[in-house]
Amino acid sequence: MTVRTVSNLQTGAGYRFKFRLLPGLLLGMMVALGGCASSDSKLDWAGVKKDAEPATLFDIKPTAKFEVRWHTGIGDLGPDVLQTVLIRNAIYCATDDGDLLRLDSATGDKIWRIKTGIVISGGVSRGDGMVFVGSNKGDVLAYGEDGKLRWRSLVSSEVLNVSNEVDGIVMVRSGDGRITGLNATDGKRVWMYDRITPALVVRSHAGVAVQRGVAYAGFAAGKLAAIRISDGEVLWESLVSEPRGNTELERISDITSDPVVDDEQVCAVSFQGRIACFDTSRGNQLWSRDISSFTGLTVFSKYIYLSDSSGSVISLDKTNGGIIWKNGDLLYRQLTVPYVLGKFVVVGDLEGYLHALSSDDGSISARIQLSGGAIVGTPVRLDGGLLVQTRGGELYSLTLK
Repeated sequence: MTVRTVSNLQTGAGYRFKFRLLPGLLLGMMVALGGCASSDSKLDWAGVKKDAEPATLFDIKPTAKFEVRWHTGIGDLGPDVLQTVLIRNAIYCATDDGDLLRLDSATGDKIWRIKTGIVISGGVSRGDGMVFVGSNKGDVLAYGEDGKLRWRSLVSSEVLNVSNEVDGIVMVRSGDGRITGLNATDGKRVWMYDRITPALVVRSHAGVAVQRGVAYAGFAAGKLAAIRISDGEVLWESLVSEPRGNTELERISDITSDPVVDDEQVCAVSFQGRIACFDTSRGNQLWSRDISSFTGLTVFSKYIYLSDSSGSVISLDKTNGGIIWKNGDLLYRQLTVPYVLGKFVVVGDLEGYLHALSSDDGSISARIQLSGGAIVGTPVRLDGGLLVQTRGGELYSLTLK
């Protein structure tokens, strides 16, 4: 039989799904996914109550305050998560229409803005005097800090994530599930990691976690792999969660976010699955807990922080997975991955609100609403504060005191 591909049905949480379906199954699956394609319906098959409304924000008694140092508009981000990066005193960011910008980190003033000529779907990432972006056609472009193109390479399909340069290698994740290691100097391919993917996968911009020359990457069907960066050799593969359920939708258990590595353990969380931690040397599981998350987790000191699929913010003991606290005040608000700043855990939501939670007990200590719609991507630490971007292309430098 001929296998057909349907791609890019977008969910309200900003994730899209790719399908490889037999012709006779195509119509039934499209009907089943009617709710997924709508931005104002919920994924009841993902454990989220259908038609659930985002939690109403209640008044808080602030014990801290966000302050805006500067704010600038760069242009709409479109459907993809385009990360900003900081190199010394310069910020590099990209827009949906293919612009790449360099800004002054102290003021937000534009230093240069160039047209790349591509639809940017992955990046921005940094290297030794260079920044990297990828396109929806598989192009990978490297620019110098002066805005001049250094090299151009091509990978197997749409670029979803480009890593920062590590040991002279840039790792590119593409939409077909492959990771390609490119020489950061000239863009030539050094290695490629390829694995079989299920018929139904979540399209995400998950990257890699790096420690001591090893990249840790999560994949569809809950797989976590340790890959040697120098030559692409797979050191081990482990299972974060096994697919469960009777339908392909119910059996989705993809790792849709970056793993995190800390000391001698690496942790990852899957959508419709579990969070699990493994020892970095052999991939043996240390502990696991049934928690589902689209957006991922953060490790800081003794704790793991994550936003689960329903919108609860959770603090776990990183040694055994025990719950320290759980805040359910922000349910269904499509939260970002938590970001630790001082004694606070910061998350953004679908309406442009930033919430600062106390790292001690999870209570909400401060809140601010930014313009430009939903907050996307991971904040970047900047001069003791943070840099935050919204879907509409508004970039903010903030402090929290």
